[in-house]
Amino acid sequence: MITEKIEHYWRQFASATGLTGVKYFDVSEYGDSKKKSDELAALIASGVKTANSSAVGLYEPDEVVPKVGDYNIILDGSGSPVCVTKTELVETVPFNQVSAEHAYHDGEGDRSLKSWRKAHINFFQHEYAEEGRQFNEQVPCLCEIFKVVYK
Repeated sequence: MITEKIEHYWRQFASATGLTGVKYFDVSEYGDSKKKSDELAALIASGVKTANSSAVGLYEPDEVVPKVGDYNIILDGSGSPVCVTKTELVETVPFNQVSAEHAYHDGEGDRSLKSWRKAHINFFQHEYAEEGRQFNEQVPCLCEIFKVVYK
């Protein structure tokens, strides 16, 4: 997934900001379709979406979870870099205890907790089913807050 285009984008960011000796944590394309990835990348780049949520139980055993200070290159649905974000806060809470504030910062739909829960229940149920497991509303949910630092 790492292409010369992505490496070039990172070098531009590092040069523009004077950042040295730091490597990006991840390259992220959010969404399960090109259209959804384009939509989410645009929400992130515009500053509307400043949070993300993931199910801790779906991380691979050797996969590193986000931590404060990580830089991420956000891609659109075509795999092109759109912006760089920096993680500011990470906390793990049961799914059913994710706050309305976090749902608002997640930036999708009408930004309500009800809308966030509906969308994420559907998504997590599907993802857990693909793993041969069952989702429940007590599963640990990793809530990440980030800001755009370059576009």
